[in-house]
Amino acid sequence: MELGFLGWIILGGLAGWVASMIAGTDAKQGLLGNIIVGIVGGFLGGWLFGLFGGDGVTGFNLWSFLVALVGAVVLLFIWKAVTGRGDRV
Repeated sequence: MELGFLGWIILGGLAGWVASMIAGTDAKQGLLGNIIVGIVGGFLGGWLFGLFGGDGVTGFNLWSFLVALVGAVVLLFIWKAVTGRGDRV
């Protein structure tokens, strides 16, 4: 099942929210931050998985959620390393 606009928002919001709990930034970034982190994380995760021969986001499914989650966690840890804090995304 292909992801439409609403699917990206839902998948991105969920992945961003879980990633923010893992990275310890949940209380600081809010709903919009979670959605943005999750969507960008989906692209980043897809790129990272592609480097190793795996599939990226394939639709609205558990695999796509895991890809977006990995990408979002990587993104948040990069953000924290660059800024020296985890205040806002």
